[in-house]
Amino acid sequence: MSDLNPSADNTAAKPPVAARKPIERSHHGDVFVDDYEWLRDKTDDEVLDHLRAENSYTEARTAHLESLREAIFKEISDRTLQTDLSVPARRGGYWYYARTIEGKQYGIHCRVKVDGDQPPATDGEIAGEEVMLDGNEVAGDSEFFSLGTVDVSPDGRLLAYSVDLKGDERFTLRIKDLATGELLPDELPEVHYGSAWSADGSTIFYTKVDGAWRPYQVWRHTLGTTEDVLVKEEPDERFWVGVDLTRNEQAIQIVLGSKITSEVWLLDANDPTGEPVVVVPRRGGVEYDVEHAGDQLLITHNADAANFSLATAPLDSPGSWTTLLEGDASSRLLGVDAFADHVILHRRRDALTELAIMRRTEGGFGEPEVLEFEEPIHTVSPGRNDEWHETRYRFGYTSLVTPGSTYDVDVATGERRLLKRQPVLGGVDLGAYTQYREWATASDGTKLPISLVARKDVAKDGNAPVVLYGYGSYESSMDPWFSIARLSLLDRGVVFAIAHVRGGGELGRHWYDDGKMLAKRNTFTDFIAAAEHLVKEGWTRPERIVAQGGSAGGLLMGAVANLAPEAFGGIVAEVPFVDALTTILDPSLPLTVIEWEEWGNPLEDADVYEYMKSYSPYENVTAQRYPRILAITSLNDTRVFFVEPAKWVAKLRAVADADVLLKTEMDAGHGGRSGRYDAWHEIAFSLAWELDTLGLA
Repeated sequence: MSDLNPSADNTAAKPPVAARKPIERSHHGDVFVDDYEWLRDKTDDEVLDHLRAENSYTEARTAHLESLREAIFKEISDRTLQTDLSVPARRGGYWYYARTIEGKQYGIHCRVKVDGDQPPATDGEIAGEEVMLDGNEVAGDSEFFSLGTVDVSPDGRLLAYSVDLKGDERFTLRIKDLATGELLPDELPEVHYGSAWSADGSTIFYTKVDGAWRPYQVWRHTLGTTEDVLVKEEPDERFWVGVDLTRNEQAIQIVLGSKITSEVWLLDANDPTGEPVVVVPRRGGVEYDVEHAGDQLLITHNADAANFSLATAPLDSPGSWTTLLEGDASSRLLGVDAFADHVILHRRRDALTELAIMRRTEGGFGEPEVLEFEEPIHTVSPGRNDEWHETRYRFGYTSLVTPGSTYDVDVATGERRLLKRQPVLGGVDLGAYTQYREWATASDGTKLPISLVARKDVAKDGNAPVVLYGYGSYESSMDPWFSIARLSLLDRGVVFAIAHVRGGGELGRHWYDDGKMLAKRNTFTDFIAAAEHLVKEGWTRPERIVAQGGSAGGLLMGAVANLAPEAFGGIVAEVPFVDALTTILDPSLPLTVIEWEEWGNPLEDADVYEYMKSYSPYENVTAQRYPRILAITSLNDTRVFFVEPAKWVAKLRAVADADVLLKTEMDAGHGGRSGRYDAWHEIAFSLAWELDTLGLA
């Protein structure tokens, strides 16, 4: 597929051939014959046998990379401080943190009583440590383990935690008495992510999902009882629900939201059996978030500005909004954190994130004071800040060359204190790497940011191997981040680049709007433009580019494979959303109706149907030559079903000139393997394949 001649990979192995069992799909006068829809049923032995055959073929085709995979795994392991702990965060009379232990797959959630003003040091054992929850003990022998909530009651007596042992994102919630270590008899099955305690710790609120995996109900459980009470149910299938306790512990907040509309209800946390009150009834296209500021509410909203404004509202009249900060066309207001004496703004400007302090004054709030940083490319984000009366603000900082760092800033003085920086072991010289920001030109003339990182000694001679990463959906921004695993690419001469394509949120709300619905193709052409830019500017050549993306980013991978296969030497598509039209046409499938405000409703709208059909990767596979492709999926994924990449791979083999592999995790969900060592092995698998495709194995 390129002139790089990747290492011999046992091409004598025979690829599985999926049986063709055609069925017709008919909408808006269009008939599509689907030969591989039968692969959807994961209880069918024929389907499972086919997936196992694909795994065996992939194993055979990549067997020559085993030593490289082991080398990469060892590099990740040797560079990671495996016995480590997070920076303790204060809540009430305790510092809370998580620790890891070398040889253990999962984290351990701990706390220690407050003794002094500063958090305990993170470079050793902490005297008086209390283990609240050991993930390794709870996981036991299960192949998969995930926590949906870890929530301590306001008085510090009880721990609510929920566990998923399959990867299907349905959890069982339990309550633990932290004084005795005993589990209470309360056991709540089939719950969703999150939880919220009442102020007195007598009651816990949680959410449940419907048959389409949509969180649609909020329930109230009073400890020691068996009859839970339904608090809020959302019948509109476009909306989902969530619940949490405000930082000042005054209100239970119930959030109902679709992709473009919000509605928030508040319930007095001291009266858990009371009735919730709506802040503002939903209005189509208006999104808002509520932050309880003690004596008032702070509302982040887009009712009068695409990039969101900030308003205040009285507690007794939450719908009466007074503008505090007007919307700004040059910056996107992402949200606010309110405290007794100050407010922190979280914003996005010039494809970078920023934090700004607003101190309380007698008349309200002072002007925002932006926290400045020296690195021109970086990511700054809110940290864990549980204390209402805290005078310091915890935030995280990273870049492509700076490991994840935790800071406290003194709100009164602006003085910062570095509490922890992610250790990188093994003698790594971080000064050997450098980062760049370049701007490509999209097909319609739009300027498109690209973030890059490489070793300083990588020559810009048109021959550098490149891994180009992209996502581009849901206004999710791929802000620059540091990765220990990525060093295994960089040290072998690879340039890692992020294409900040439209459909994400890097440049504000318009950046998102210009890459969704009937403008979705911009996401794909932007990514191709980024690849072409790297060639034009002398970084590389097409066959030396491996594209990578997951989930909706996997849709991006499938689309660019069809549109510009000659632009890439390889493609890694992780849990890829490559059969988008089939999924979005079926409202019985998980999350489909919710997704209509992202992609459009092809079931009712013929124009949307035609547009989605024009780019949905599975339906646009043609008899052309494709780059090498590695597709990775999970059997228990409830967000992007395994059937999508399974069908895609089957069709690529049947009709195209395609060297394609499918790897299915048989005991995992959307996020892949759950244990950290298992995850490192999976990362090593992908990186080894990328290096092989780039001729570096």
